[in-house]
Amino acid sequence: MDTKEKFKDFVKQHPVLLKHVRDEKMTWQKFYEMYDMYGEDETVWKDYLVTGATVAATSTASTSSFDLMGFLRNLDLDSIQEGVNSMQRVLGLLQDMSSNKNTPAETKKPRPLYKHFED
Repeated sequence: MDTKEKFKDFVKQHPVLLKHVRDEKMTWQKFYEMYDMYGEDETVWKDYLVTGATVAATSTASTSSFDLMGFLRNLDLDSIQEGVNSMQRVLGLLQDMSSNKNTPAETKKPRPLYKHFED
């Protein structure tokens, strides 16, 4: 098993690391570099791995509400409005194109066979 797979297993064993990343105190890259250099040495990880069921229970119980609140906090309403407006314009154009297809352009009369060059 390579280092990346071992690191993934280590993170699965210690879900408290996820809380540090979500709180933007650390990044996955920094955690990986620490794991690559020191391994699972407890002295390196003691600041990040809090022993106790309260932290783990709190992080797992409120993860979904924090995820939703963080997602809503990071929404840019102006860009969403711009996206909706552009979609409305596209749908309007498609509707115009489809309505023009159904109506005949202009009725043309076929030229009689016996008539040549406006005789």
